[in-house]
Amino acid sequence: MIERSGLRIFCILVALFVISLFIFIPIAPILLIFALFTAYFFRDPERKIGEGVISPADGRIDYIEKGRMEIFMSPFDCHVNRSPVSGTVLKTEFKEGKVLPAFIRIKDPRMNEILIQTEDGIFKVIQIAGIFARRIVCYVKEGEKLNKGDRIGMIRFGSRVVLEVPEGYRFVRRVGEKVKAGETVAVKDEDIQRS
Repeated sequence: MIERSGLRIFCILVALFVISLFIFIPIAPILLIFALFTAYFFRDPERKIGEGVISPADGRIDYIEKGRMEIFMSPFDCHVNRSPVSGTVLKTEFKEGKVLPAFIRIKDPRMNEILIQTEDGIFKVIQIAGIFARRIVCYVKEGEKLNKGDRIGMIRFGSRVVLEVPEGYRFVRRVGEKVKAGETVAVKDEDIQRS
């Protein structure tokens, strides 16, 4: 499955590829390569949703401290982001800021914040644009009800996603680990104590 904003680009490239076969064949392979790359980059696979709090993004965890986890998404990771919990969208806010390579942690980056209200508190997902990220796409609006694993947005071409959890939750993954959107990354402290 191709992410909805990428599907239009893919269809345009395929149409141009077909037209080029009749008008100017030498450009056809280039258009085909772009179309295949678009289909790969904008892929949106179905995921098995884990227990507890799930990862909002594919990528490598490169920072964890207390209730904050950061995931670096390379250009080869799936860039569709998912809701880590079920709840209600309390707020969405885009903030202009610095744009540097996504593998660098910076203060005041260009980002989009999504606050999700649950019975246990507020969960925050922050979509951060890297230097190659041309656009942050947010699918959700304030007041919208979300199920865990619902698609909430996408960042194009290399980026970083931050997940902040309220008190009473603990991350069960470590820095350096690869995660996929939908996999469990945090659980309640009481669940850890029972296991």
